[in-house]
Amino acid sequence: MNKFVTVRPKKRSKVRLFLGKRYFTLKKFIDWYLAGKKFCSGKDDIENYPFVVFTHCTPLLRKLKDVDMWMQHNKVKNLEIALKELDGLVLKPEEVFSYWKLIGKPTKSKGYLQGMQLDHGKFIASIGGGLCQLSNLIYWMTLHTPLIVVERWRHSYDVFPDSNRKQPFGSGATCSYNYIDLQIKNANRYPFLLHIYLTDTHLVGEWRSTTACNERYEVYEREHWISSEYWGGYIRHNTIARRIYNKSNEMINDEYIIENHAIMMYEPLLGESSGAK
Repeated sequence: MNKFVTVRPKKRSKVRLFLGKRYFTLKKFIDWYLAGKKFCSGKDDIENYPFVVFTHCTPLLRKLKDVDMWMQHNKVKNLEIALKELDGLVLKPEEVFSYWKLIGKPTKSKGYLQGMQLDHGKFIASIGGGLCQLSNLIYWMTLHTPLIVVERWRHSYDVFPDSNRKQPFGSGATCSYNYIDLQIKNANRYPFLLHIYLTDTHLVGEWRSTTACNERYEVYEREHWISSEYWGGYIRHNTIARRIYNKSNEMINDEYIIENHAIMMYEPLLGESSGAK
């Protein structure tokens, strides 16, 4: 783990942003069609996948400071559209799940609305905004399965304090069409099915399988620290790991998952700042 990693807000010209986006968009299309990966696309009925490997849900609406609720209501509509592409998706052995290859570009013509999107630490309205809630959910569920995350992007900003946080900081996966993608590989001998749906209050997801999983996964924050930076801000860091247990509830592995670094958009708590490194 590198405790000397630092990040800071970057200002780039419009030309740099335009050219950079075109470059990474093209690079992602090459990955999709010329890299030799076998991407999943088929669907099936959940009845054929009787074993729920892991399930999780997140609330659809949250009262957030300086965020108009209409953006969150539009987000729910955007989720409804995206779910049609993902619900019932089958990830066969050696296949790769690509979030954006399956959903496609969110556009007005597809019915997507202006929803809530995090942009450089601030909330803005954008077409298809809010789909990060879906990628966050899928990533978190995947960490509790034997599936392998082969591409995941962390959030660059930590926007809110930990009040009511139920998952470790840095346990989500941000997304932006098409190059900030979430990709998952099935290296097992049996298929998985992704079941995603909405209730009146929550986004709910399940990874299901034809075979019972022999392991149980416990994802946790292994280390955490806050650094005061020379440019005047604070950076929050941590490492995420997971413990793996067998059917006898014996721990058989404790493995590193990812390291996160994010610019804090709020003052650290006194107890945290006093221990900053």
